[in-house]
Amino acid sequence: MRTLSPAELKEWLDRRAVCLLDVREPEELELARLPEAIHIPLAELPARLAELDPQRPIVAFCHHGIRSELAARLLERNGFAEVAHLSGGIDAWAQAVDPSIPRY
Repeated sequence: MRTLSPAELKEWLDRRAVCLLDVREPEELELARLPEAIHIPLAELPARLAELDPQRPIVAFCHHGIRSELAARLLERNGFAEVAHLSGGIDAWAQAVDPSIPRY
């Protein structure tokens, strides 16, 4: 599993097709979101793995990076080929890349 900084994730998104996986809770989406992300809360992820393409690069994110690291490890254990998580989560993304995203 790889850990990406917000700047590294931006580079990935600029040059390749990446599946963004938001593992936060539904109420957190109301506060801040990346519109292109697929939302599967961490607690639901084991039961919903079939919704994701195991051959496509996936970058998981949450609020600060703790849940997304757990999600990335789960994906790896289940045969997903290229998995990363966003260090610092959507909060770090808002600070470093897109200040239009509200912080909470």
